[in-house]
Amino acid sequence: MMETVMLRTITTAGRAVFSAKRLHRLSHALPGGRRLAALIRNRSSRNAAHFQDMYDADPDPWHFRTSEYEQAKYRKTLEALPTRRFGSAFEIGCSIGVLTHLLAPRCDALLAVDIVEQPLRDARAACADQPWVQFRRMQVPDEWPEGNFDLIVLSEVLYFLSPKDVAKVADRVRASLDATGLVLLVNWRGRSGDPCTGDQAADLFIQRTGLEPRVQYQEDTYRLDLLGHPQAATRFR
Repeated sequence: MMETVMLRTITTAGRAVFSAKRLHRLSHALPGGRRLAALIRNRSSRNAAHFQDMYDADPDPWHFRTSEYEQAKYRKTLEALPTRRFGSAFEIGCSIGVLTHLLAPRCDALLAVDIVEQPLRDARAACADQPWVQFRRMQVPDEWPEGNFDLIVLSEVLYFLSPKDVAKVADRVRASLDATGLVLLVNWRGRSGDPCTGDQAADLFIQRTGLEPRVQYQEDTYRLDLLGHPQAATRFR
């Protein structure tokens, strides 16, 4: 049966986080609102140069190895997954491979990709003791691997994409997900200059795919959504 865990409804910095639909409505109600709505629709995804600049400044720009936030989030991520093994998993936006190394023992094969090569060198070193893990440089959604997967992980990556590219990723995921496969989304819930907020990106992705929640978890800082095909609900565990 479907397991849904909703701990609490959260606001960010004391303010409600608006859905993409509500943000669209508000933009039309404000002076110059139609121009704002057009900007929201036309925002571009973060490109490889953006991330290369970040890695040039710091090889671990989000402090994946040392941040208490990241470590707690990784524990919750692993707890959300069912106890079954995954035959073929796909991680999008693996960065330096910290989460990859934690996911790998649950998988028979794991493909992890990132948009720039620099963090992949560290990721390969981190997972050198896990030869069933492969790494590739790949720009999603325009590039996508062949084959099907029974686990697809997008941890802290969707909000770097434009709404248009989030929709493309959703279509790609739906087409390559096994009948009993699962999709794990993790999204930061704060505000930034990125093309989407984490809530906007997750809501758009879920609506576009038609996948159903198996586990949902929210904190002030991030949300986690584990999704699966509606017809596979009874085979979740």
